[in-house]
Amino acid sequence: MISFDPKYSSAPAVPLVMTRAEMDARGWQEVDIVFVTGDAYVDHPSFAMAILGRLLEAAGYRVALLSQPDWKTADPWRTFGRPRLFFGVSAGNMDSMINHYTANRKVRNDDAYSPHGEIGRRPDRATLAYCQRAREAYPGVPVVAGGVEASLRRIAHYDYWSDKVRRSILMDSKADLVCFGMGERTILDIAEGLDKGRPAQELRGLRGVAYRLGAKEPVPTETPWVLKSTRAGDPSEWRDSATGGSPTFAGEPIPEDLVLLPSFESVSQDPVEFAHLTRMAHHETNPFNARRLAQRHADQMVVVNPPALPLSREEMDQVYGLPFTRRSHPSYGDAKIPAFEVVRTSVQIMRGCFGGCTFCSITAHEGRIIQSRSRESVLAEVQAMTKDDGFRGTVSDIGGPTANMYEMRCTKPEVEAVCRRQSCVHPKICKLLGTDHGPLKTLMRDTRNVPGVKKVFVASGIRMDLARRDREYMKELVTHHVGGYLKVAPEHSDPTVLEAMKKPGPEDFVEFGREFHKASRAAGKDQYLIPYYIASHPGSDLHAMIDLALFLKRNGYKPDQVQDFIPSPFDIAACMYHTGLDPMTMKPIHVARKMRDRKFQRALLQFFKPENYLEVREALLQAGRGDLIGDGCDCLIPSRPPKAALDSRRRRAQQEWSEQAEGDHIRGGPDGESRRGGSSARGDGSARSDSQTGNDGAVRRGGAEKGHGVGYRPHRKSQAGRGARRSSRPQRKDR
Repeated sequence: MISFDPKYSSAPAVPLVMTRAEMDARGWQEVDIVFVTGDAYVDHPSFAMAILGRLLEAAGYRVALLSQPDWKTADPWRTFGRPRLFFGVSAGNMDSMINHYTANRKVRNDDAYSPHGEIGRRPDRATLAYCQRAREAYPGVPVVAGGVEASLRRIAHYDYWSDKVRRSILMDSKADLVCFGMGERTILDIAEGLDKGRPAQELRGLRGVAYRLGAKEPVPTETPWVLKSTRAGDPSEWRDSATGGSPTFAGEPIPEDLVLLPSFESVSQDPVEFAHLTRMAHHETNPFNARRLAQRHADQMVVVNPPALPLSREEMDQVYGLPFTRRSHPSYGDAKIPAFEVVRTSVQIMRGCFGGCTFCSITAHEGRIIQSRSRESVLAEVQAMTKDDGFRGTVSDIGGPTANMYEMRCTKPEVEAVCRRQSCVHPKICKLLGTDHGPLKTLMRDTRNVPGVKKVFVASGIRMDLARRDREYMKELVTHHVGGYLKVAPEHSDPTVLEAMKKPGPEDFVEFGREFHKASRAAGKDQYLIPYYIASHPGSDLHAMIDLALFLKRNGYKPDQVQDFIPSPFDIAACMYHTGLDPMTMKPIHVARKMRDRKFQRALLQFFKPENYLEVREALLQAGRGDLIGDGCDCLIPSRPPKAALDSRRRRAQQEWSEQAEGDHIRGGPDGESRRGGSSARGDGSARSDSQTGNDGAVRRGGAEKGHGVGYRPHRKSQAGRGARRSSRPQRKDR
């Protein structure tokens, strides 16, 4: 149970310590914990370091924040002196590689979690660089890694940017512990254990913790928090692959409550083994019945304990009732932090998601069990917002990962405790799932009636199949909580692709659209849906994308924003992309790997844009759908290219020449048309390479370039030597 002095919640909100001057002003001679984060410090409950820092401070610990430090030297890690307990390390609210690079492996133009959206303020694979500097600054101080990046890389995982299976982040970061998932309870337990003088090795039994065993360390057998259960699944998965007998490690038998995953060496060479790994790991994510996981890495082993138990309503209220300033740190002055601007006046009412979408990391990180705040807690936060001088009467969002899952849980706890189902709503909504929107409707009404509140929007995504079960909820939503546009995520129209995504069929979106527009007309409002779609998701080929384009045209949708699929570590869809197999069924699945094919799919999503004309035309001809080129009402594009299409091609050619000459915009990748490399381990004939070759001929491995330290990242705006590069380098022809 999370507990701290309740008086702290009513204390004046003062920013956490972020500078030495602030530390001295408080009269501190030392700090207990130094949190290192790749994000700018925003004291808002949407930012993990703010929540964890506030929580530890409320428990009586002296906490300092090291935000976006210069990773090229260990000096920033010495800012506050030697921390008494530990360094807490996180890449930030996003995986640093997704934060840095687009689906085409180009450097992003901005960083939403940095002041002014400035790029270059954190390294590639930030967790590795930050852990290294922490150990260098103060050897012997425990290092605890956490956050999304560490959570999703806690076992061997496919890395899209190097196009290979990488080791557990524990092996490369050398962190003493990895705290995965939502870490409130776990981080408090770690702090308490270290405060009592226990070494980090004695804290390996905590839930929500992963750790690394040396070659001579046996696997601990004392696991009082594990629910004992009979092993399930294919018996061959439980035998040692080398001996065929009972598995051992460090000369001792593997405990019966532990699942032995395929080794790193096995999954890095065999895509079938990687698919088995993914299936086994995802079946052990329910905190009520999950068993420990273990994976060999050569002569060492990574052990992953069961996830932390979900927070109770009382604990959620305590966490979100902490005294946040709801502002960025004063040191940033007037600098805007884009991610903060989006959530500044939002209120998170719940966490977790039982949707289980294969491309989404929310379920893997936050869990599938919904954890909701009380009505009183939410209203107290809204009331506090109205007293802020900058509040203009609009609550931008009351929601969470999925806004209309508030207070929805399995109606039978005894079934929830043993269930290993990956989704409560796919292939159909579970009959035991409580889908009552009543508590949410009451909360929505009460929130918009708070004095000083003019409008309350629901900007988080909503689950359409759940919303359609309650017409009154639809009426409330459309009448009072939509500001002209409602974002929804049908993701695709092809049944095969939707099945791979674990999303409802295309008819779900069609029916929801009808009900939405009907309710809007009844409310006397002219409102629209903004559907989100994903291009190049596993299962999607050109024919599926052409069908989606026709679906969009028939229904009058012209999506302004589309998503290119990016394989995220640990996700089921990432396994599909890497192996060409659905790990849950072991059936082959189509994957668009070549950059050319991915560009075609993205262009088809926006076939109506003149600048996409030439790509759409080529895609249609390649798919044998030339009948869709012409001037008829059933055609996607006209027979003659518009002038804007030719102008766009000219501009892109000039841009690509500039990027090729500068040599620092494109990250190496697996495109068989443009990268060297031998035969693929996937067995599909596509080329791949574990290293990437830059324009200067230097070989880059794992994001680090020769001559630079861990976490080196090229500065795309650098002007040094640019003219020389343009004159001496041959033009690349592979993009």
